[in-house]
Amino acid sequence: MKNRKAYAVITGASSGIGAAFAELLAKEGYSLILVARRAEKLKEVKAYIESYMHPDAICITHPMDVTDPRECDRLMELLCDQKIAIFINNAGFGDCCYFPEGDISKEMSMIDVNIKAVHYLTKLVLARFRAQKKGYLLNVASVAGLMPAGPYMATYYASKAYVVSLTMAIANELKDHKSRIYVGCLCPGPVDTEFNHTANVEFALPGISPLTCASYAVAQMKKRRTLIIPGPEIKLCALAGHIFPRALSTKIVGAQQLRKIYR
Repeated sequence: MKNRKAYAVITGASSGIGAAFAELLAKEGYSLILVARRAEKLKEVKAYIESYMHPDAICITHPMDVTDPRECDRLMELLCDQKIAIFINNAGFGDCCYFPEGDISKEMSMIDVNIKAVHYLTKLVLARFRAQKKGYLLNVASVAGLMPAGPYMATYYASKAYVVSLTMAIANELKDHKSRIYVGCLCPGPVDTEFNHTANVEFALPGISPLTCASYAVAQMKKRRTLIIPGPEIKLCALAGHIFPRALSTKIVGAQQLRKIYR
């Protein structure tokens, strides 16, 4: 995977897991394109990781709104003459609330970022990878996407279930066609990022660091694992969500989320 002439593109790169991916891949010698809405935050990340970069590698910041298909098209045009080795669909956010009282505009924005943008960029990136005949695409979902449902975080859980389902299906299709293209899905549990503040939650389980999450994801991506779940506790949670009856799993998840609201 290491190639200083190849680019790694990361959305949601202004903080958290996205910034951690940028640091790791800079250390591996990749040139980077960092994408997020917050231009100043992107500049801070760039300044930090440039000390890790090989002299031949470059880092480009590209402030944009991934929910605008025209901006996604322009992002791909920026790389029209470059090889994209890795693309990480990391942009996303959540919310915790009683669904009838939730902010509909925030929920629609969540669907735009967590579902529509991921779908559109996945389509564009796969077209590029097919022309190259190879490439690594990692969609960042959540262990929430492996659960039957998530009361009090209903929209978020549903959006991440979409990402998991879409990614697993595409990965299967590519294997059927004996493609060299890798497509995988990262499903972390709690990670110590800005997500917690944005979603108005405090998790019962201790969070892992963004760097720990990203390091595990990159290692598993190199092994071409399709479903990546960092940490044994989170793997057990995901397994329990499939073993227990759906109604029971949903009730347990709902009780955990309710405690977050009234903590």
